[in-house]
Amino acid sequence: MKHITFSDKSLLVDDDAADLLLEYAALLADRRKADTVDVIGIEPNGNEVTATFLLDAGAPLMAESTNSTMTPPDNAEAIIYMQERIMLLSSPPAVRPENESMPTNYEDLHL
Repeated sequence: MKHITFSDKSLLVDDDAADLLLEYAALLADRRKADTVDVIGIEPNGNEVTATFLLDAGAPLMAESTNSTMTPPDNAEAIIYMQERIMLLSSPPAVRPENESMPTNYEDLHL
């Protein structure tokens, strides 16, 4: 598990969620974009909470290792979401014409 610090709050989350949160935050900052991500974590009192992170260029986010033996909460949904968003930002799909039957050269336009 990793200890995530965001501003003056902190949570314990699974390694995959913590690593992807940082990777996604860095990618969003690089692209000058923003997003929110809900992550389930364990707050300092030991309660399980859902934290919504606003990720943008100014997000004060840090992850550090811990020696906690607690079982981390399941963040499969957040992990899938961030993986999909990272893929879309890193390798956007090719743009296709709206009407694929349109002519591809000027001679076929019959103007």
